[in-house]
Order: sequence, then C-alpha cells, then structure tokens
Amino acid sequence: RSRSEPQGIVRVSCPPALVCFQVSDMIARFMAANPRVTVHLDSTSRRVDLISDGIDVAIRVRFPPIEETDDVMRVLGDSEQRLVASPACLDRLQMPAVPASLSGFPSAGFGPAHREHVWQLEGPDGATASVPFTPRLVTDDISQLRSAALLGVGVAQLPTMAVARDIEDGTLVDILPDWRPKPGLVHVVFPSRRGLLPAVRSLIDHLAREYARQPRDGDG
Repeated sequence: RSRSEPQGIVRVSCPPALVCFQVSDMIARFMAANPRVTVHLDSTSRRVDLISDGIDVAIRVRFPPIEETDDVMRVLGDSEQRLVASPACLDRLQMPAVPASLSGFPSAGFGPAHREHVWQLEGPDGATASVPFTPRLVTDDISQLRSAALLGVGVAQLPTMAVARDIEDGTLVDILPDWRPKPGLVHVVFPSRRGLLPAVRSLIDHLAREYARQPRDGDG
C-alpha cells in the first residue's frame, strides 16, 4: 500500500496562461489530497523535450492537426477561443459584418513571428472562414496579448478563460460572436504508459477529472 500511494517528485511543464487561469488550482488540489507528492512546475511557453528536460508530464494547448510524436498523448478538453477588441479600438473602426472584413483591422497575434498568421473561424451551419492578417504585435505570452487588446492595439484571438470577465464587464468586445476561432486541444503528453510512477499517473487522472468538470463555453 505504501509503495502504491502517490509519492515523490512530479516534474510538470505547462504554458503560463493555462497555469494562471486553470491549472494552478487543479495542481494545488491534487497536492492537498496527496501530501507525499512534491510538484516541480515549469511555467513556460517553450516546447519542452520530455526526456532531455527531465519532464514527467507536459500540459499543452495545440490546434489541430497535431503532429505525431513518440510521446503518449491524453486529451483533457477544449480551449475555447474568442476574437476580441477594446471598445476604443472599435470606435475607430466599423464593426465587422463578415469575417473577411477583419483582414484590414489592426491586430495582435500569437507567435512565433515568422509563421503565417491566419484566423481559422467556424460560423453558422458549419460554415468556415480563413482570414489572413498581419499583426502589429506578435508574442508568445497570452497576458501580453490580452493587455494589447485591452489597450486598443487591435483585434486578438484569446482563450475564453482569459477574457470571459473582460467581455462581461465591457472592457473587451466579442466581435463577430457568430464566428468563433477553432478551439485548441488541451492535452497532456508523457514518455510512456509503461512504468508510470503512481504519482505521475494519479496527477494525469486528476487533471482529466478536473477538466471533465470544466463548464464548456456557453453552458448555463
């Protein structure tokens, strides 16, 4: 029983925005329920290599199609997205009526800078639209992207979890609400199912349960 009880160090990697808005409380609840477990959490946007970086579990958000790797992947849930802008930004521009109208809007985009920037949108009755844009700001930091949107730099795609309160209090506007960016896939990756320490397996199962209880965008 002592050997099977979760214990020891679990090394976790997770993007900062996910830590800030969801995962920090999930991990704290896991640790409260498992007092013999120690967690080393690396909050980073960098794509880690599980083996060379000594990571047991990496939590990631990726947008399909997801490339194949030798690592084992377990899906936790969706990362719902919004296209948002500040009221001040929209006061200078005409509210877009269709996705194509967005291509000329000032914008901020998630990095890296060298890739092509395209909003992939899903609309009514299964319609889709691809809107290329040239961002004024490119960053791999969600907090910076949110700040840019709040201060009127331009339109930005952000996770709903990061902007739900801003939309509710009116500091950001959900533009084209009938058209949503395709959701990201929140998942964990780990080197192998075989030989997983009880603490690592328990944390993965705990995260899966926590995400299963998360309300979906629009619930309620």
